[in-house]
Amino acid sequence: MSRVKFNVNTEYAYIQNFKILQNTFAKRQIDRLVPVESLIKCKMQDNLEFLQWTKRFWDQYYPGGEYDAVARRKGGGNPVATAATPVTSSRTSGAGAAKRGTTPNTGAARKGVVGGSTSMAVVHENNQLKETVAGLERERDFYFSKLRDIELLVQEAVEADPDIEKEEQGLVRRIQTTLYSTEEGFEIPAEGDLQDDQETF
Repeated sequence: MSRVKFNVNTEYAYIQNFKILQNTFAKRQIDRLVPVESLIKCKMQDNLEFLQWTKRFWDQYYPGGEYDAVARRKGGGNPVATAATPVTSSRTSGAGAAKRGTTPNTGAARKGVVGGSTSMAVVHENNQLKETVAGLERERDFYFSKLRDIELLVQEAVEADPDIEKEEQGLVRRIQTTLYSTEEGFEIPAEGDLQDDQETF
């Protein structure tokens, strides 16, 4: 762990870290090629596939227990003192210690590291939005059940007296027209389309 450079943002540093990983895999006899060239291009699909494989490997072979990544990085030993060492140590002390190990990107990581009051405000707003969504879903379900009850009552009335549906300006016909009307641009999906519409990941 002492040879791994954290918080790097240059391609040659990425390559060096991935070579360390590849050498560790070879040393531990793990038959997995690290696609270095694909990963350093930061393409989402390549990184996602490698991350999924890593997660599956971790779940399969980790014996369990607590894992403290920050302590593990420090436990690897400090590099030999160089001119860059004081800069690195000042970044890793205090509030910067939690930031280590993040994937570098263009400014988004810096925005994410904000004081606790801002994150608490975001959590509070998120909880409020969840409550609002839950309330809207309850309201939707309530009105849907009412409309479904009305539809069943109309169907029962039509089954009891089929002639009632044939009256153009009759109450049952007008209720059916209202129940089954759609807005402009809205299409009722066919039953086969409902299953195809589901996303798979």
